Amino acid sequence: MLKEFKEFIARGNVMDMAVGIIVGSAFTTIVKDLVAYLITPLIGLFIGKIDLSNIVFTVGAAQFKVGAFLNAVINFLIIAFVVFLLVKGVNHFRSKKEEAPEEVPSAEVQYLKEIAETLKQQGSPTTVKNTENVKDR
Repeated sequence: MLKEFKEFIARGNVMDMAVGIIVGSAFTTIVKDLVAYLITPLIGLFIGKIDLSNIVFTVGAAQFKVGAFLNAVINFLIIAFVVFLLVKGVNHFRSKKEEAPEEVPSAEVQYLKEIAETLKQQGSPTTVKNTENVKDR
């Protein structure tokens, strides 16, 4: 059982996942700080400080902190937009996308094209005008 566990941990997928989680955690911290210390103050300059945390809905003894929830939603939207912009920027600077390889026609199609070309060159009266839609005849 210990041997199987070692094999499981040694697989590339598990190690890649662990590295991804660690890098993702560090990236989350960077994005939160970017939003908290740069983006939110910038937005605050233009529209004033947004603090809805004082909005509370009370029913009996229960308090529903609607304002705190709205603050969390606004922060999430700002963070999501900043991450979107970062990913879009990174994708822009990546190397050119690999062009899709041209489809190589099958041997039959190549052979039929050669036959059609030969017939065209000979000027035969049986020249096929439309080699694309042979089924229609």
